[in-house]
Amino acid sequence: MTTMESLIGLVNRIQMACTALGDYGATNNSFSSLWDQLPSVAVVGGQSSGKSSVLESMVGRDFLPRGSGIVTRRPLVLQLHKTDEGQQEYAEFGHLPRTPFTDFSLVRKEIQDETDRITGKTRQISPVPIHLSIYSPNVVNLTLIDLPGLTKVAVEEQPESVVKDIEDMVRSYVEKPNCIILAISPANQDIATSDAIKLSREVDPTGERTFGVLTKLDLMDKGTNALDVLEGRAYRLQQPWVGIVNRSQADINKNVDMIYARRKEREYFASSPDYGHLASKMGSEYLAKLLSKHLESVIRAKIPGIISVINKSIDELESEMDLLGRPISVDAGAQLYTILELCRAFDKIFKEHLDGGRPGGDRIYGVFDNQLPAALRKLPFDWYLSMQNVRKIVSEADGYQPHLIAPEQGYRRLIEGALNYFRGPAEASVDAVHVVLKELVRKSVGECQELKRFPSLQSAIAAASYEALEKYCEEGRKTVLRLVDMEANYLTVDFFRKLPQEVEKGGNPATTPAVDRYAEGHFRRIASNVSSYINMVTVTLRNTIPKAVVYCQVKEAKQSLLNYFYTQIGKKEGKDLGKLLDEDPALMGKREQCAKSLQLYKKARDEIESVSLVR
Repeated sequence: MTTMESLIGLVNRIQMACTALGDYGATNNSFSSLWDQLPSVAVVGGQSSGKSSVLESMVGRDFLPRGSGIVTRRPLVLQLHKTDEGQQEYAEFGHLPRTPFTDFSLVRKEIQDETDRITGKTRQISPVPIHLSIYSPNVVNLTLIDLPGLTKVAVEEQPESVVKDIEDMVRSYVEKPNCIILAISPANQDIATSDAIKLSREVDPTGERTFGVLTKLDLMDKGTNALDVLEGRAYRLQQPWVGIVNRSQADINKNVDMIYARRKEREYFASSPDYGHLASKMGSEYLAKLLSKHLESVIRAKIPGIISVINKSIDELESEMDLLGRPISVDAGAQLYTILELCRAFDKIFKEHLDGGRPGGDRIYGVFDNQLPAALRKLPFDWYLSMQNVRKIVSEADGYQPHLIAPEQGYRRLIEGALNYFRGPAEASVDAVHVVLKELVRKSVGECQELKRFPSLQSAIAAASYEALEKYCEEGRKTVLRLVDMEANYLTVDFFRKLPQEVEKGGNPATTPAVDRYAEGHFRRIASNVSSYINMVTVTLRNTIPKAVVYCQVKEAKQSLLNYFYTQIGKKEGKDLGKLLDEDPALMGKREQCAKSLQLYKKARDEIESVSLVR
């Protein structure tokens, strides 16, 4: 293989890698930048200008759909790969990898079917390209992009916007500075009316990227010729004009062999009185070689930029591979190590949420600083310590024998009843923190990039974490309720000893008239004393409930969330470990494609650097 073939073939392979990388949806965008750096050839022409015939002549195969109106309704990215003599020709579609087509009539059918899959069986168009590679000893290494034919009028079943839509689509390809324009014009029409030349003049005013191709030379009126165009007098381009003689409709109907058609084309130019002196620079074979040679010079000029983008692509693909993860070993010990490493990665993220490195842990403080105080303020002590309720409870506590001085049993019943109200806010705090911890587990599982490879392990870690949190929640509930019960089971005696006696100061209870034990002031004083005691307990529980919740739930979650899971994992056999590391097939496909692209890019860089040294 010559240096030229090596360079162009290499560009073809890089373009294939760009296509594959784009298809699998990699997170990096370097493949599009690299594609823009690589030169390609866009085939532009009006409807019925002979575009399809030119392409088939260059390939040497009859493989494109034919018909009236707009036949090409999606861009066809055609990559030609030259193979060694004697090897069988075959085609392969980008959407059907590893499915070779040796029957080119089936290639035509698949192009049509794939077009219909996107556009439907109508005359609609789509900018989504079809990628087709052809491997043959009868081609040169080249990438050609067949675009829908430019038109001036919308036909039946087409929107009025189709004329502009096609032009915009074609323009999106040919306006790129690295795009070589193959402008197809029929010789039996005035070159001044050529759609292809008109558009190429707009995007390439100097004509340095445009190759003019004149088709249907054999269909011109007798006594006329296209020498003014072919020799650059009618419309000058920096690149040469090339004349082409395609198969006639009769030849197409008879399935005339393309190799035979090439021979007839050579004979036509060699024997033509008008074009004989240009015969060596005419024909589809010469056009393919001309484009290939031009591509080589363009590629050489672009090599520094291509290498720069390839290096950037390699860096981004390496990062992509790190995110996707490396292939998993089949060894049980290695699998256990991988699972433990993934658990540690999840645990690290979970702790970061709690400690403030990531958002979420502050919601636990919100439970203690906002939710718990608000719940304590809403407790119905105003009703509970109303005159009517205090009189009722104290009277019931006295039974048949009224109290003599202070209603101790009444006090105890009032306080114990009031303290029962604290159970609700205490349990609510436990439940609220439990909800926050579960949400942080869910977020941590989702944010752990390494775990995304293994849905089964993701689910197992989440389930084990939730199970552990339920256990911590139950322990937290028991503890805060114990705090409330402790307050109810042993009252603070000193508080009541400091209460004023219900007698006149300095008086003798034996001689002072007894205070009416059932007057409103008496019960108001009891309510006030109980309220003061409840306020003291409120302050205590407001401080101790958060301590208990943090100790039983938050601290345990930080230190022991996956301890039981680790114990269970250590008992599993290799087969069970393998099930936990069962990857998502889509992700496996991404990693495989990414690895292939990375390998190809590295090889491409080495080849480009070596080929660029050969002059």
